Amino acid sequence: MELMFLPILFLGLMALFMGLFTVKQTSAAIVQRLGKFHSIRHAGLNFKVPFIDSIAGRLSLKIQQLDVNVETKTKDDVFVRLKVSVQFRILRDGIYDAFYKLENPYEQITSYVFDVIRAEVPKMKLDEVFERKDDIAVAIMSELAEAMNDYGHGIVKALVTDIDPDQKVKDAMNHINAAERQKTAAEYEAEAERIRIVAKAHAEAESKRLQGQGIADQRREIAKGLEESVEVLNNVGINSQEASALIIVTQHYDTLQNLGENTNSNLILLPNSPAAGSDMLSQMTTSFVASHQIGEEMKKQTISKKTNGKAKA
Repeated sequence: MELMFLPILFLGLMALFMGLFTVKQTSAAIVQRLGKFHSIRHAGLNFKVPFIDSIAGRLSLKIQQLDVNVETKTKDDVFVRLKVSVQFRILRDGIYDAFYKLENPYEQITSYVFDVIRAEVPKMKLDEVFERKDDIAVAIMSELAEAMNDYGHGIVKALVTDIDPDQKVKDAMNHINAAERQKTAAEYEAEAERIRIVAKAHAEAESKRLQGQGIADQRREIAKGLEESVEVLNNVGINSQEASALIIVTQHYDTLQNLGENTNSNLILLPNSPAAGSDMLSQMTTSFVASHQIGEEMKKQTISKKTNGKAKA
């Protein structure tokens, strides 16, 4: 009798072991009974009725990532490739929907990403695509979260990880940037040159002003010296005309002496008489008087023109 129970006991133990199964952490197993959904089993040791229950499938509850590459056109007719990384996971209370309602979640997510990208990017220019990539990511996440939640999938994050225009467009953008920088550099160089020119002009003006002031001071001192010399000569009985002639002759010979001291100068002496100083003084006096008369005549003509103009008005 005991030998007859041994096969039954063996089959019973075998059936027991066949009914035991384990589910890994962050996973879930779908158990079906005679082809119909029965239950969802989570991490740990579980039991199913042998030959009646079966494991229809296992789902990972970990966060998964799907990278989607999309090519589209911007508002300024530039073709650009975008790489979107979608992070998602199966919700614990949506395991049934994730397993039975959705055949391929990757294709579903990819379709929604394509739809959002090709709806949003054509509204933007290329520069705006770079500036507003976070807005594009938010739009993708919002659309996916609303759609995939019905299928038991929760969207964790949507990231626009790469924006890649055509190589010719990138070369053109780099060229524009380089030209802009060259323009800025040229403007700075021109401004620096202008500052140098203005500074140089100011320096030259100041130099000439000081030079003119020096010449004026020099002539003023010479005039004072001549005035004092004439006054001294007058005190010894020499009249003003004779004193002026004497001073001119003295300066004449002082000039000759200074020229003679310079070995590199050539001096040509013209014939002259002792009365040359007096003649020079007379000629200078005559010139001064004539210049004064011309000046007075020009003043009278100017005043007459102004008077006639007012009378006509």
